[in-house]
Amino acid sequence: MNLLKVSVIISVLNGSDKIKDTIESILNQVYSNFELIIIDGGSTDNTVDIIKNFDLPKIKWISEPDKGISDAFNKGIKLATGDYINFQGDGDGFINNSSISDLFTNLDLKDSPIVCGNIQRIDIKGNLIYKTKIKKRFDKKSLLFKMSLPHQGLFISKEFFAKFGEFDLNNKYCMDYELLLRAFHDFPKVITKDLVVSNWRADGLGEGKTLEILKEYHKIKLKNKVASQPLLVVIHIYSIFKYYLKSFFKI
Repeated sequence: MNLLKVSVIISVLNGSDKIKDTIESILNQVYSNFELIIIDGGSTDNTVDIIKNFDLPKIKWISEPDKGISDAFNKGIKLATGDYINFQGDGDGFINNSSISDLFTNLDLKDSPIVCGNIQRIDIKGNLIYKTKIKKRFDKKSLLFKMSLPHQGLFISKEFFAKFGEFDLNNKYCMDYELLLRAFHDFPKVITKDLVVSNWRADGLGEGKTLEILKEYHKIKLKNKVASQPLLVVIHIYSIFKYYLKSFFKI
């Protein structure tokens, strides 16, 4: 049986302090049929020099100015030749060398354009903050409240992008969320697996921007009409209240 090909796309800008570890976490995968695509947004540090040190057939990379993470990911999608695509930030990366193989082993992928595992949130020193817990039977209604399929653990088929389009450049933080909500009314089958696949490092673009992210969430939900406007307003108010409550009590 032929292994499905997986494309892993990294978006990076001035990530010289962390890009090496992320690249190695991907190249060390025991899953053999994958490619790594690195989209550098025109770094001015030595990020590109680090990338050049990995001169391997499995790697494609470009370095040029872009319009943000969505634009970088879209460039990667155009270069991707894999059946499924995964997206990593420059400080993220797989937690061990069997992450991809563990996720895809013993899965019936028929009519399943989305596969997702759990992720773990870590600080800049690598200390664990929390782990996600995806339900075995994914319910798209969970997306009304949050991004319940984190992109570091998410593998999306090329057919999904062909049907629903690429990332919207108008979203600064929640481009992955908007992509999924665009498909909300015709949401495909999702396969989840209860294992931790990837790290999500807590120093990305959205760090400390919770209120801005919640505002963008709300805008995206309204745009895609995933529920009635009054319900979405209630959810938005609840999310803000919950944020302040957690901040006050430091939960």
